[in-house]
Amino acid sequence: MAYDYFQAMDHPGLVRDHPIGPDFPRAFAQLSRDELRARQEAALRRVLGFAWQVPFYRRLWSAAGAKPGDIGGLDDLACLPAYDKADLMRSVAEHPPIGDFHGRDVHPPGQRPPIIMHTTSGTTGTPQPLLFGPRSREAQNRLLARMYLLAGMTEEDVVHSVYGHGMVNGGHYVREAVLHFVGARFMSAGTGVETRTAQQVFLMREFGATCIVGFADYIRRLADAAREAGLEPGRDLPIRLICAHLGSESQASLGAAWGGAQVFDWYGVGDTGIIAGEGPDRTGMHVYEDAHILEIVDPDTGAAVPEGRLGDMVCTCLFKDDIFPIIRFNTHDVTEEVAGPNPLGIPFRRIRGFLGRSDNMVKLRGINLFPTGIGALLVEAAPGATGEFLCRVTRTDGRDAMRVHLEVQGMPQDTLRARLEDLLRTRLGVEVAVALEAPGALAALTQVEARQKAIRLLDERA
Repeated sequence: MAYDYFQAMDHPGLVRDHPIGPDFPRAFAQLSRDELRARQEAALRRVLGFAWQVPFYRRLWSAAGAKPGDIGGLDDLACLPAYDKADLMRSVAEHPPIGDFHGRDVHPPGQRPPIIMHTTSGTTGTPQPLLFGPRSREAQNRLLARMYLLAGMTEEDVVHSVYGHGMVNGGHYVREAVLHFVGARFMSAGTGVETRTAQQVFLMREFGATCIVGFADYIRRLADAAREAGLEPGRDLPIRLICAHLGSESQASLGAAWGGAQVFDWYGVGDTGIIAGEGPDRTGMHVYEDAHILEIVDPDTGAAVPEGRLGDMVCTCLFKDDIFPIIRFNTHDVTEEVAGPNPLGIPFRRIRGFLGRSDNMVKLRGINLFPTGIGALLVEAAPGATGEFLCRVTRTDGRDAMRVHLEVQGMPQDTLRARLEDLLRTRLGVEVAVALEAPGALAALTQVEARQKAIRLLDERA
């Protein structure tokens, strides 16, 4: 008989290693940082032992002069080179179709776990394969369920998902987490391309949706569509909980759009699953350090940044020892650490969450700008802002300039535009122009109805 999914997933081990629901944070409340570190060291040794047998890592690390046994523990981890998506895509090009980073052949015949395969969206080129084994897949699912349960999701909820449910990982991952470990009813609506926006509003009312999960841009669009259909969010559509990737939206504005729903943010990438999520304390995102080592490094030098400084998130997964180990993966997503003890009484660090991308950062006259941060400032400050915006960067006579297009309800006013430009000049330290647009005017450029993540930057300098 083949070594099937359920044999490979090791459910008792998952329950022991990654508690959820009432067992979290209770399971970690009496754990010191030193005791947590000892657990991390043991898991890291196991993952490193596996990774050294995977051709991708053997090639990457040997080229940097590293040898098995060089990494004695967490203090030595930064001696290994980080890698990013470009390195994975080179592996795919040289070893098609799924690269040489999966590691399935490391396992003995008869015990090779099945590969669960999804991809990135591929909107910027060839999609990247996202590979999981049963144990690492269900570990990711438990960690996401941990966040949902901590936010207040229950088995009585009806969860409306606006994640994509095609080849991309997001929708399937979230569906598995909710069904396997929360037990709520799940509605896999997808994006506006998969299920028309107006139809989604009808389905939410028909089946009594109480929670929404997905990207905040489209969740906000759903609220507008509900009102266009004559329905009042919070009354006719009694959404009480939103778990979203906020981007430019704030919790207050998105919650208000849905009649006072509670909004929780979380962070993760397709390769790793959830890395950190908010809890009821609302003091930042708790890094799930029983499952991840998260480094925050300088985008230029790769060195660790001091606490409270912005840097790239570099992630090592402590649970991926079946398929595709992840050791020092540079997401190029930017965050900073939150100082002070954890209010939940657990030894986990906290981060502010996603603050932009270092490879999508715009340097304007010596100032580093992140489009999502600019959008968040304007959406909060502009009465009638729909939440939709687009940053355009141009170069004229050797001088770079940025103009932010912001959708607002009602007639655009020069006084509002001037006030917003003054706000950006004060907060950013550089002049940025603002153009006020009618609701829906940017949809063709941002592709908010069609994409998992709306386009927020057009760099027209090339």
